[in-house]
Amino acid sequence: MADRSERSHPNPEEEIMRATYRALCEYGYADLTMKRIAEEYGKSTAAIHYHYDTKDDLLVAFLEFILDHLKAAVHEVETTDPRTRLDHLLDQLLVVPEDHYDLLVAMLEMRGQAPYNETFRERFERNDEYVRYMLETVIDQGREEGVFCDADAEHVARGLATIVDGARTRAVTFEDARVLETARRTADEYVRAMLLRDEPGESDGLDEPDEPNDGES
Repeated sequence: MADRSERSHPNPEEEIMRATYRALCEYGYADLTMKRIAEEYGKSTAAIHYHYDTKDDLLVAFLEFILDHLKAAVHEVETTDPRTRLDHLLDQLLVVPEDHYDLLVAMLEMRGQAPYNETFRERFERNDEYVRYMLETVIDQGREEGVFCDADAEHVARGLATIVDGARTRAVTFEDARVLETARRTADEYVRAMLLRDEPGESDGLDEPDEPNDGES
């Protein structure tokens, strides 16, 4: 995300999204106001209300903005190799967030409102479904090309999404960004176990027991 000094976007809605990002990182969801977003935007609250009627409308648009950035980051990788693309996608989901910890906190606060805010819930559901779709698509591509074994792509994608969601929640709840590093390694182990079981040395993490040595030490 660009800071205020880097703003040169002719699109006012994108500028508002970036201002929302900065305000969320600084104040969190609970203390976020349209006035504070306007201060980051450098214009009046009326200028924001011209595009978004309410704060909830703005935040739903912000959730879509975050998803669009994830899509762009994944699609800009110049490779058709499914394994490389899957690695990059998992990096975007579990490594990149380490540099945006304040945003993770704010997003968890917003998720906490989802049971009571139907608009938030629907937007989070769409975002989560699209992330699983991206995971499932690259897994299916790898299966078709013989890079991955014949696993249930939907099941594996849901498993990886669960690792991502759990890690992000734990990282914020316990204020421990190392959780994301652990989750990234766990995601690799899961991929090897589920999709690369026939690969030499990476079958399932289990080695054959040593042959008995007739009691010799």
